[in-house]
Amino acid sequence: MAFSPANRKGTISGIIFVALVAASATYIAALGPIKGLGISALVVGIVIGIFYANTLHNHFPKEWETGIVFSGKKILRFAIVFYGFRITFQQIAAVGMDGFLVSLIMLSSTFILGTWIGHKIFKMDLDTSMLTASGAAVCGAAAVLATEPVLKAEGHKTAVAVSMVVLFGTVSMFLYPVMYQTIIEPASGFLHLTPAQFGIYTGGTIHEVAQVVAVPFSIPNAPIDMANSAVIVKMTRVIMIAPMLIVLGLYLSYQAKKSGSVAGAVQLVIPWFAVYFIGMAGVNSMIEMYLTGGGAAIAETVHGIISAVNEVDTFLLTMAMTALGMGTRFAKFKGLGIAPLYTGAAMFAWLVIGGFLVTKAVTTFL
Repeated sequence: MAFSPANRKGTISGIIFVALVAASATYIAALGPIKGLGISALVVGIVIGIFYANTLHNHFPKEWETGIVFSGKKILRFAIVFYGFRITFQQIAAVGMDGFLVSLIMLSSTFILGTWIGHKIFKMDLDTSMLTASGAAVCGAAAVLATEPVLKAEGHKTAVAVSMVVLFGTVSMFLYPVMYQTIIEPASGFLHLTPAQFGIYTGGTIHEVAQVVAVPFSIPNAPIDMANSAVIVKMTRVIMIAPMLIVLGLYLSYQAKKSGSVAGAVQLVIPWFAVYFIGMAGVNSMIEMYLTGGGAAIAETVHGIISAVNEVDTFLLTMAMTALGMGTRFAKFKGLGIAPLYTGAAMFAWLVIGGFLVTKAVTTFL
């Protein structure tokens, strides 16, 4: 046990160590050049963690490992629950059925297609394939982190999935503004999307929330409805991670029972932190409803508190990502080859091309 009398001191020291590294990652991510690239503290944290794991690891007390593992498992689930404070059901309703359908279609198709391509075509193990697919399908690194406990995957597989999310999400952030200005906006007919349609397309297909936010602001004189549609559709995808994980848990239980790999009754795998995540989004939604009829001063105060909660939550997610990086040794990557890169590229192609087709069809014909 992490906090047993024998392990308590080492666990606390390990958690403090992870927190200090995460604080450094947060500072680095806020620097001008890094911030301009849209690279979040979570990504900086895992990079520092991987560097530590493969260079300095043996120079630190082994007793700290329990604290590092605790940060990558328990703190992670706590942070995912409070991620729900970033979302309200009112936001999802505001974008309408078009945004909801694009989110649903792109999430489910990307996860299924990515898992199948990674596992069947490029011969990756199923966990790595699912983790990589979840990052592309939902919300980048945070989705990979949320899926990892359900799969009970090893830390280095999570690192592989996150690296693919970072690579292709960053490419998307630079590609989409160029596409809009050179192809989509000037075109007429099928290739043309209105600003609101392009916002739905952006929110429905780009990996990270920060990257989605960056795209409209990278386009000169972009209408505000482009940014609003992009963010709301993206947050719709984020909240869908909870039902996706519940369905995944049910599927894993069914597969275990079907294969007979577990003796006796198979325990149902329900990721309760995903259920609590929806609960937190519900709480946030009720708060927003209450504030609608309240005074401006009260609303400002409450929004300030929620903003502070989100800041703390981001830091906890950074701690979790850093801890996962600290458990990632390059030796564990042997045998994977460039299969993750091929898988990530295939999903990226589907998001860009398939996402355009889905957005066009849904917003035009439904």
